Amino acid sequence: MKEELNILIQAQYPLVYLMTSEEERAELAIYTIAQLVKPQRRVYVWTVTHGIVEYGQPRQVTQHNTVSPEAAIEWIIRHREPGIFILKDLHPFIDAPPTTRSLRDAIASFKNSQKNIILMSPMLNIPIELEKEVAVLDFPLPDMGELNKVLTQHIDTNRGRRLTTDAREKLLKAALGLTKDEAEKVYRKAQVTAQRLTEEEVDVVLSEKKQLIRRNGILEYIEEDETIDAVGGLEELKKWLKQRSNAFTERAREYGLPQPKGMLILGVPGCGKSLIAKTTSRLWGLPLLRLDMGRVYDGSMVGRSEANLRNALKTAESISPAILFIDELDKSFAGSAGSGDSDGGTSSRIFGSFLTWMQEKKSPVFVMATANRVERLPGEFLRKGRFDEIFFVDLPTPEERQDIFKIHLNKRREDITRFDLEQLSKMADGFSGAEIEQAIVAAMYEAFAQEREFTQLDIIAALKATLPLSKTMQEQVTALRDWARQRARSAASSVAEYMRMES
Repeated sequence: MKEELNILIQAQYPLVYLMTSEEERAELAIYTIAQLVKPQRRVYVWTVTHGIVEYGQPRQVTQHNTVSPEAAIEWIIRHREPGIFILKDLHPFIDAPPTTRSLRDAIASFKNSQKNIILMSPMLNIPIELEKEVAVLDFPLPDMGELNKVLTQHIDTNRGRRLTTDAREKLLKAALGLTKDEAEKVYRKAQVTAQRLTEEEVDVVLSEKKQLIRRNGILEYIEEDETIDAVGGLEELKKWLKQRSNAFTERAREYGLPQPKGMLILGVPGCGKSLIAKTTSRLWGLPLLRLDMGRVYDGSMVGRSEANLRNALKTAESISPAILFIDELDKSFAGSAGSGDSDGGTSSRIFGSFLTWMQEKKSPVFVMATANRVERLPGEFLRKGRFDEIFFVDLPTPEERQDIFKIHLNKRREDITRFDLEQLSKMADGFSGAEIEQAIVAAMYEAFAQEREFTQLDIIAALKATLPLSKTMQEQVTALRDWARQRARSAASSVAEYMRMES
């Protein structure tokens, strides 16, 4: 980013939009660039509270009376010397016709003047009049090198003990995805908690990091206690995931393997799609971030939804390698192609931005998406190369139903020998994994109310009282199976063989 910004300044781009919430880091980076270009540039900073102040000088309202955006831009136009002018948080004012017109006047007057305006803001808001004139850059979060400086300064300031190389690396990796200020606060908290920083304080850093991610409101840090063995059946899918458990290591890069992009899991509701996504986090040893697309959309301000998505993806990239989990993708992007009339095209822009990010991302962020209604998914998601693999999760086979009964009964009782799993499997024909679990729970409630232990007959009674989704939505399930037979890979090995024989 710094190299790109340096090029834009030297190429005399009149208007640059810098997306960041880290004002101090960004200002320092701009000032450093200003000292390296020839001729050197002076840097000025504008805020609505102080007007224009030269970088490094005390913040005070200047004699130029430049508090209003229009007055500040007019002062910049009249300023004769080369310079870089940082306008902070102009986004609430930029849609006003006087401000937009002032910026366009400034752009017109900057030719061969070696002056640049940098709009610095945590969110993107560009009026249509300026779209052709502005270059947009994202200011990245601190990398390992910058965080290492923060950690070293903290240890020196607090006269702490020197860390081992392994302990330092773990603390730095734990802080990836935080801003510089957030990292400083987290290291101080870890210091207060244990009096000194050690490898054991990684959990403190991670705990605070989870809280910071939750404050974002769009990404959710998910911790799953279950292992992949808690998922009944789906052997083909499990095998695929286990083969890639070390795909993000340096050893895999040296071997010449590309980083996995992601996978789409289609299937009948309640058959373990979400659970397999969550347990993959433990299998691979990677953090799991859930992207809530419903929270991305924000109609309070034009461009806010796009900024929400961009910030969420940037956060996911900053703590990579990581798994980005999107549940019910079909609901998130249903109808995005025709959203122009209903929401001003916001859904279409969000959809396009997400597709572009998936296509161009180089960071090791593995996208795990689930969907129930394939007909609602835009065709762009299903084309080859978007995901590494598209798996179809069907209703469990008789053998898989036995595994599911065994898993859920073992969770609730140590001895399950009194249960005939084969008979239960036959009685649960057409049931999903979630429906099987709920039948067991219903049987337990029935027995609990009668103050006795639940039995085989209680479970059978609960199964008979339940009408499974495969019957209530038979047409939809049949259509999904027909689609998946030719276009997706089966998650269950036995069904996969059946499909291969049919084709």
